[in-house]
Amino acid sequence: MTAPTGSSTDKEKTLTPESGSRQSKDGLSGENVVGEVSELERQGNAHFHRLGWKRLTVVLIVEAIALGALSIPSAFATLGMVAGVILTVVLGFVAIYTSYVVGQVKLAFPHVSHYADAGRLIMGQFGYELVGAMFALQLVFLVGSHCLTGTIAFQNITDSGTCSVVFGVVSAVILLLLAVPPSFAEVAILGYIDFVSIVVAILITMVATGVVSSQASGGLAAVNWSAWPKEGVTFSEAFVAVTNIVFAYSFAVCQFSFMDEMHTPEDFVKSIWALGLIEIGIYTLTGALIYAFVGQGVESPALLSAGTLVSKVAFGVALPVIFISGSINGTVVARYIHGRIYKDSVIRYINTKMGWVTWLALLTLVTIIAFVIAEAIPFFSDLLSVMSALFISGFTFYFPAIMWFKLIKKGKWNSRENLLLSIVNAVVFIIGMVTLVAGTYAAIADIKRQYAEGSIRAPFTCSPL
Repeated sequence: MTAPTGSSTDKEKTLTPESGSRQSKDGLSGENVVGEVSELERQGNAHFHRLGWKRLTVVLIVEAIALGALSIPSAFATLGMVAGVILTVVLGFVAIYTSYVVGQVKLAFPHVSHYADAGRLIMGQFGYELVGAMFALQLVFLVGSHCLTGTIAFQNITDSGTCSVVFGVVSAVILLLLAVPPSFAEVAILGYIDFVSIVVAILITMVATGVVSSQASGGLAAVNWSAWPKEGVTFSEAFVAVTNIVFAYSFAVCQFSFMDEMHTPEDFVKSIWALGLIEIGIYTLTGALIYAFVGQGVESPALLSAGTLVSKVAFGVALPVIFISGSINGTVVARYIHGRIYKDSVIRYINTKMGWVTWLALLTLVTIIAFVIAEAIPFFSDLLSVMSALFISGFTFYFPAIMWFKLIKKGKWNSRENLLLSIVNAVVFIIGMVTLVAGTYAAIADIKRQYAEGSIRAPFTCSPL
């Protein structure tokens, strides 16, 4: 995180309540206290600026390629193979472009540490508070979705009658513990385990579903997949599927936070291209192959479609990605809130006793709220759809488009050098607004339908998920 712009007098005042006066308990003079604070500032800045582009790519992979991959096959089942592939590829390249815009804003305005700071640039204090609230809510919802997935995984692996709420508590505790390291450079080390985890889990699911289908009567040719949307699909079902694909490309939400720890921010372009192409490849293959192997009966998350025994193995392998990816979202939101509370104090660096106490307390509160969300909305696809419609529509689409027009564009929008990009960003803005309005409606309608049909369990109950 960036150092404060306050003077040494401000820093001195920050420590005065703890010392009681300009003379510390150890007999240090005010000047020595200020020197101590300056050293903490230096250590904090050094600790939080260690990311290179390769580690950034790993951290982005940790944050991005997780639950999104698990929702893609069921989206293909709703939309059909043709629309599923087209949307997965096109939205992937749109996400790469909007992430490039986000990176350009960070380079042009180095003090932007979080998406909320970018909101201030485009809409003043109102934008700062609005985008900050959206940023925090999105990340808390993400932690909640991983808590829900962890609950599903434990129920599937153990096949026991243990109350689902108990597994939810266990998942929340694991997410809390993994989120404790405050630096993303430290989390990046776990990223390699995370990436191997999701890739192996997906491969197990692909191979298992392919083997089962090929050995069934009629073989792969008998699988009831279609190139076109499923028969009788409603608008809400179709748009929930679309927003599940949108959810898979949500990495821009944390990009400002991650880039703020880079020692060479200009290298971000390598990271977003590497991540974007990896995502497009994994999502397209995952969606197309698992849907082709399973057909209309594919479940969400996709690991449930691998059969009883193999799904247990797949979920076991996927546990690292469920909890590591989930925990990094908790780290990001806690860093944002902690940084706002202690923006003029060395406490924000979490390298003092008070810093660690407040950090752990805040992480605990975030995790508790995430657990409540996971229990209140206990259905995987619709929870992802709600997040996509309310938050990712902005962070991935319409906010970057607005930032290009207000912060990046030089000259008139219809000038020769700007016309093409003006059209591109206008289209991206429209995609975001359609996702916001239609996606919210579709998610609410689908949740109401499932409750009316009794196809999902009530919140905070011990029923199976």
